[in-house]
Amino acid sequence: MEFHSGFIAIIGRPNAGKSTLVNTLVGQKVAIVSPRPQTTRNRIQGILNREDGQVVLIDTPGIHRGANALGRQMMQEVLAALEAPDIVCLVVDATEDFQTADRYALEHLKRFSGPVYLLLNKVDRVRKDRLLPLIDRWRREHDFEEIFPISARTGEGTLALVHNWVKRLPANPPYFPTDLHTDQPERFLAAEIIREKTIVLTRQEVPHAVAVLVDDWEEGEKLVKIRATICVEREGQKGIVIGRGGSMIKEIGTAARKELEELLGVKIYLELNAEVHANWRANRAIVKQLDWHHQVEQMSIRDNE
Repeated sequence: MEFHSGFIAIIGRPNAGKSTLVNTLVGQKVAIVSPRPQTTRNRIQGILNREDGQVVLIDTPGIHRGANALGRQMMQEVLAALEAPDIVCLVVDATEDFQTADRYALEHLKRFSGPVYLLLNKVDRVRKDRLLPLIDRWRREHDFEEIFPISARTGEGTLALVHNWVKRLPANPPYFPTDLHTDQPERFLAAEIIREKTIVLTRQEVPHAVAVLVDDWEEGEKLVKIRATICVEREGQKGIVIGRGGSMIKEIGTAARKELEELLGVKIYLELNAEVHANWRANRAIVKQLDWHHQVEQMSIRDNE
């Protein structure tokens, strides 16, 4: 059996279901998800391993017009993902009509000369008689190589999609060890899980203002000790994150710890703190710290000194 492997960039507007799709296909959580748009801030690679191939899925932030340092960095992540994948997949929400923002997303496809797929997501929530007119509408906008109606949530249509990808990818050995599900460092994954729990549990004005920095990571044989700071932009947001008598930050910590123990397979001691960093989304230095590619680069520099 010939083995195929390659890279698939997953792009689209915020809340189209890109991260849910990546998690569903990989078979475990590698990207955080929430009902809030623009939850994904970095390129994250999820690795789908099969007997006949390895598909490296590049999850990306939602395409939007970046208005601050964080937004601009997120859009740089999208552009970086379009540099050299084998296939690009544009994920769109099939429950919504074509909008101006969709045309803005299509503009980014001009940077890529290879095959582009359209993935009509959330078809489990769409009447079947609406699909054909929707497909025709999108065909008028771009010459897609393939169009797949799918549901990232239920997995509907994804098996045929993966079969198609593997056939189209070049004959290559795997790029990553076949027992690996993601290339992101565990420190970054921990920060993301903490951020996800903060977004989901606070449910107020906090989500976009939240960043998580891992201050200390101490790894033992049976226990990993993590100290992390939840950064927000205003004192009121800090109060929401901490909660009355520390109840909210304790709930965030408990939920994050349980998920991390399940994902990493070790006991976790997690200590959380909340701090105000006024207008941090406009601060390039703080925003850069949140990019795990930059974190790995800095660790490599320190190790070589």
